[in-house]
Amino acid sequence: MRMQMQANSFTRPFLPSGKRLAGLSVLGTALLLAGCASQGQGSAAAPVPEIRPGILAGYLPADARPDSLALVPPPPAPGSAAQALDDEIARANQAQRGTARYRQAAVDANLKFPQAAGVFSCALDAPISQEQTPRLYLLLRRTLADAGLSTYGVKNKYARARPFVANQQPSCTPAEEAMLSKDGSYPSGHNAIGWAWALILAEIAPQQSNVILARGLAYGQSRLVCNVHWQSDATQGRIMGAATVARLHADPTFLADLAAAKAEVAQARANGLRPAGDCRAESEALAIK
Repeated sequence: MRMQMQANSFTRPFLPSGKRLAGLSVLGTALLLAGCASQGQGSAAAPVPEIRPGILAGYLPADARPDSLALVPPPPAPGSAAQALDDEIARANQAQRGTARYRQAAVDANLKFPQAAGVFSCALDAPISQEQTPRLYLLLRRTLADAGLSTYGVKNKYARARPFVANQQPSCTPAEEAMLSKDGSYPSGHNAIGWAWALILAEIAPQQSNVILARGLAYGQSRLVCNVHWQSDATQGRIMGAATVARLHADPTFLADLAAAKAEVAQARANGLRPAGDCRAESEALAIK
């Protein structure tokens, strides 16, 4: 089956050893570290099975996830106008190196929990943490797996080289370059995850939707600033993130957790709880020029 192609090393924590394929993925590593860093699941939620110690299952079984092979076209061909545009955008982003925007891109690269949970806190105008908003925290942990895994049919088929491999310029996460160089660039898993999170959070807090969606776009563009993804990777990653959220809305467990998270955020606001971190600095770093 096509979905078996997802058994890239992103899925290595999820599969028995006899079903693993060769390859290495930073998303898989991030999922493993995320699970090790945060075991809590929220006292009001039903227990969530672990696919490997510390790694929570997503909401969707493999055969229910959107199929990137059916939704995403092949990556731009070498020498094409689309590849030329990707190259031009990658060159332009080199000017960001060393700036506040570049440093924010490095922050956005981190998929480990609890750090990853706070990325949208300023945009949501509420805390996102295991202690203060446990159901929302759980929702983000589980949907990370759903959205990230949705990209792997095409990732595995085309194994597109990353920009830092092609242009021989550094990325904002040099410690991850060895892993990333073995993981297909197209489509972007970070963009699938970030856009899925943005859509979910915009539904939870519709009064903040413009700010949240803008943060979701900026989160994805951080991968270009970081020199680890092409623009076309980001664009198609968002397609997969949106497709995943659409499919999640047919899952009753997701819908129950979504409703609980919405109530939780409303209560956090009523209690006067504020985002963690320096929201002004983040806003300035991400300001549209």
